[in-house]
Amino acid sequence: MIHHPCRKDDGELVIIHRPSSPTPSAHWAEPGALATAVPVCPMPGSLNGLALAPSPGAPGAGDAVDEPPFRLPPGMKAAAGAVVIEDDGRVWLVSPTNAYGGYSTTFPKGRVDPGGTLRHTAIREVYEESGLIVRLEAFLIDVARTQTYTRYYIAKRIGGCPSAMGWETQAVHLVPAARLEELAVHPNDTAIILAARAWPAAR
Repeated sequence: MIHHPCRKDDGELVIIHRPSSPTPSAHWAEPGALATAVPVCPMPGSLNGLALAPSPGAPGAGDAVDEPPFRLPPGMKAAAGAVVIEDDGRVWLVSPTNAYGGYSTTFPKGRVDPGGTLRHTAIREVYEESGLIVRLEAFLIDVARTQTYTRYYIAKRIGGCPSAMGWETQAVHLVPAARLEELAVHPNDTAIILAARAWPAAR
């Protein structure tokens, strides 16, 4: 029986029923390779010239970005997340623990707390689910998911370490952009992948 090293907020142990496996350490330095981290696995000291080290605390609210008004459809919950693009062009994805919500692998996101903001939610959820500290760079897309209407931002890693993922995640992946559909297979992620691919040309 494998337990996640992080417990839920109420102290409950989290059992990982089908544990993920890390990839060889050399994959992190290869821009064309898929690299996977699992909780507390060994990691290189840096990636693309930026240290990989667990953050001593949660990130702040983040700077403002130019974004359209958020129009929440009736009956939906507001949520926010991010497409975190590494300097080598690869994209960060997370595997929710025990495929929670029917997602084997997806983009980090979560619901907005009462009184919270979309930007702070996106930064917080990336940190909790991937262990990464990010800076939001731009608005990407608003999409309807199963129970939420979610705003996604383009983000850049500025700190943190994927092996320090929280209990909601059992693996964090750095994925070549051309291979995103191989991992993010849920239909809800299709529009996000397409928007992320189109974003550089739209800038």
